[in-house]
Amino acid sequence: MTSRDATTRWSGDLKTGSGQTSLDSSNLGPFTVSWPARAEEPDGLTSPEELIAAAHSACLAMNLTGVLTKEGLTAEHVEVSAEVTLEQDPEGGFRISRSAVTLRAKVPDVDADRFAELARTAERTCPVSKALAGTTITLDAALED
Repeated sequence: MTSRDATTRWSGDLKTGSGQTSLDSSNLGPFTVSWPARAEEPDGLTSPEELIAAAHSACLAMNLTGVLTKEGLTAEHVEVSAEVTLEQDPEGGFRISRSAVTLRAKVPDVDADRFAELARTAERTCPVSKALAGTTITLDAALED
């Protein structure tokens, strides 16, 4: 199968240092990362949690369209957002505790109950959701008019 890679080069200590993250496979970046951008306000910088949120939303959007296709359905559009939470871990350090996913789609020829079932299947089978197995994932999925 495929693999993707990224590289981060960090200078300095945790609280005052910073790093540059490059998405090597797609040749995007560099993106500056820092502890204040991660634990406080982003101030135009990114964080590992934001990158995970991006991965989760993109993966679930693609996965939902695949689940719909298997059912003979095509979405007019799908919009997925994910909010990833970083918090102190009682066992030490920090942990990603949650990914709150909001999914909205316009899908002709499907009712709300069937759509909710298909969205749950898409979330459960999404590779990024599987990678976040130790994290609470909530899904708010609804059809748009």
